[in-house]
Amino acid sequence: MKLNFLKYSVVAMACLATLSGCQDLDLAPTDKFTEANYWTSPEKASMVLNTAYSQLSSSGRYFSNETLSDNMYEGRGNSSEKMISSGQADASNSRFSDEWKNSYAGIKTCNVFLENVDKVPNMNETLRNRMKAEARFIRAWLYLQLTTWYGDVPLFDKDISLSESKTIARSPKADVLAFIYSELDEVTEILPVNTAYAEADRGRITKGAAIALKARAYLYQNDWANVAATCEKLIGNTSNGTYALFPSYAGIFKPENEYNSEVILDYQYVPSLRVWEEMYDMAPLSAGARINAKAPTQELVDDYIMLNGKAIHESGSNYDENNPYKNRDPRLDATIVYHGAKWTRPDGTVQTIYIKPGSTPSDNTYGKVDEYIGAGSNSTSTGYYLKKNYDPTSEIGMKSGLNLILIRYADVLLMYAEAMNELGKMDEAVWNKTIRPLRLRAGFTDAPALNYPTEGNMQTIIRRERRVELALEGLRIFDIRRWKTAETVLNTYPHGARFGEASIDNGYIRLEKRSFNPERDYLWAVPLSQKDLNPNLGQNPGY
Repeated sequence: MKLNFLKYSVVAMACLATLSGCQDLDLAPTDKFTEANYWTSPEKASMVLNTAYSQLSSSGRYFSNETLSDNMYEGRGNSSEKMISSGQADASNSRFSDEWKNSYAGIKTCNVFLENVDKVPNMNETLRNRMKAEARFIRAWLYLQLTTWYGDVPLFDKDISLSESKTIARSPKADVLAFIYSELDEVTEILPVNTAYAEADRGRITKGAAIALKARAYLYQNDWANVAATCEKLIGNTSNGTYALFPSYAGIFKPENEYNSEVILDYQYVPSLRVWEEMYDMAPLSAGARINAKAPTQELVDDYIMLNGKAIHESGSNYDENNPYKNRDPRLDATIVYHGAKWTRPDGTVQTIYIKPGSTPSDNTYGKVDEYIGAGSNSTSTGYYLKKNYDPTSEIGMKSGLNLILIRYADVLLMYAEAMNELGKMDEAVWNKTIRPLRLRAGFTDAPALNYPTEGNMQTIIRRERRVELALEGLRIFDIRRWKTAETVLNTYPHGARFGEASIDNGYIRLEKRSFNPERDYLWAVPLSQKDLNPNLGQNPGY
């Protein structure tokens, strides 16, 4: 399926490269894809729709979103994300412009498809309507991304002309959200459930994906009643899709388990044909990586609780600062490579990763050394490497065809738990169908970690659970923005492992300070390139 589904996206993208205009809001398929003589077969329509699928996200965005948060630190270079996290970004920042440009390119693809697919002769109407619903979902997804980053944004549901793109104003965020909710409601009634798709169509958008995205849209507005009501349509309700936690946490992200019971929506790749390779700059060097550009932070590591259910600095946790990874939440080992962690190589052999300075054995047989050296080196800047989403079947340069999961059932359980707690309705019954199964699946066995807590701050417990369960999946930045904690956690020094000078921060590596201005940084700047084309767009405060 992956090959058949996605090969048309590659062909279509090649076509778009020759057809695209140079003006923003008018980037994806232009004149030739809108001519009547193009829309002659379902296969040609599928090429355009699959192009829209390819514009849902990207591997670069998936991982760079983590460097915008307190989960990961970018130790090399001076990327646009690093400029944002340091508080130095202005309206000319390339991430601001790329996010805007790429999202509207995808919206244009959807609009062109929707305006022209009815021209295809002799097309099965059920297929036509399903494909329309898929395009409308993608458009809603992209509008949610835009309004979450920028607030008010231009809203249109047709293929606008060049002259219109230069005069259109931004619509209020409330109107954009109303459009998203309405679209998702309507497509939910059209899209098939996940089990209704044939194997050849696995990976396509489903009824469950539309419901989960609507829950996420409500979550980003802290609309707790609607979050809870929407999640209830998926939890224990097979009429909208059949989903369940995959038995192995680490196994969720392995190529042999793609399309597993937990996946609600993923971003598709095909080995050799369409791949991603960011792991080449995040995995241990001795495992075949080139350099380490992005690495997990100590702050993320510290949020993994002990096997007894206690936070590491909580009384009775039995946390040992000199043996910090012992008796920790098993998801830590499945997500992050720390000193002494095991790494399974493609041939099945297991190696130990040595990161502590001076620890590499003299008989090291893997060539490259993973030890922390310091700022500006090829090795980790934090004392950690990334493990989650490593594909042992990847090609040279860690080119991987592994799908990247965008929404999974665990997220639905976490959204529901958070909403019920914020509504004052969290109780043992809710705990037992949300947090408890997540911890059981993770590998916890101690009763205090599994049972409904009788003490402690439930909001803190749920937020911590959300952080570690979904760590390094591109979602943390949206959580700390909606919680309004970004102004605290992104306005300080991030840290790495305890390999630094003892006199500074108790020996934890102090990294470059981040800066977050709450009066400005909860919204991104309208890109300068867009304002130059269309002064009617205005600007967000502080830029």
